[in-house]
Amino acid sequence: MTRVAAIDCGTNSIRLLVTDLGPDGSANDLVREMRIVRLGEGVDRTGRLDPAAIERTVTATREYALTIGEMGVDATRFCATSAARDAENVDDFRAAIVEVLGVEPEILTGDAEARASFLGATAELGPEPSLVVDIGGGSTELVRGAANEIASAVSLDIGSVRLTERFLASDPPSIAEITELVDHLDALLAPAVTGWEPVTRFIGVAGTVTTVAAHALQLATYDSERIHGARLPVDQVREACLSLVQMPVADRRHLPFMHPGRADVIGAGALILDRLLEVVPLASGEVLVSERDILDGIARSAVPV
Repeated sequence: MTRVAAIDCGTNSIRLLVTDLGPDGSANDLVREMRIVRLGEGVDRTGRLDPAAIERTVTATREYALTIGEMGVDATRFCATSAARDAENVDDFRAAIVEVLGVEPEILTGDAEARASFLGATAELGPEPSLVVDIGGGSTELVRGAANEIASAVSLDIGSVRLTERFLASDPPSIAEITELVDHLDALLAPAVTGWEPVTRFIGVAGTVTTVAAHALQLATYDSERIHGARLPVDQVREACLSLVQMPVADRRHLPFMHPGRADVIGAGALILDRLLEVVPLASGEVLVSERDILDGIARSAVPV
């Protein structure tokens, strides 16, 4: 077994996974943690990482470094995605992480992010052809493939934080704001899926999708065991999406499964999922929800196994 620590630093959250990987591809997860740090706050507008956002992220990384040190890992991998890709001052962020963690952060390209999401989501599933949809804070990845082989990958600059900052200024969002965002999404998504064969298995991953799933299931608390592997009718998922979009932030915060750091941006993320379910040709009428995602893919590709 090889003990690996993986850190996924996204636009909204930073997450840690410590897992033991077997030579047969098995994984025994020991630690999973998440902090909402909003590294990408304002990046869509300024093109720069805010010093306060960097400091929040470094503080969380410092906490993760203590855990990693206690766990006796064999390899550590830190990957940053959309916000870091877009920021002209990313070297400031990179230097701060190296100082705290002693590991050089990898700034993943959109294609590399998509591939890591697909690997993480499908590693424990069968070889059935799949579409993996990863809705993040700054970007959304659409990856098609089968049996761990990727056929195509698309990374789009649409995410819950980016689109909230750009389109949804009101609380709750106005009809005009929602309409403008829907038009924007359709203009990007429809061309991205043109010519696709019907998708056999639609797998949704990451916090937006799992939160929508919790809402669709009307959970009394965030229950990973009920969320992971849930197969939900498309109509039920879309109903949950639209409910979240129209809900005031204060009401979202009172939902028992809602992470407080996600309440203000979940509406835009849910709308991305809703429009995808509108434009993607589906061979089945369900969404498979997975808590295995890019973080698991980062871990699995940290060392040869």
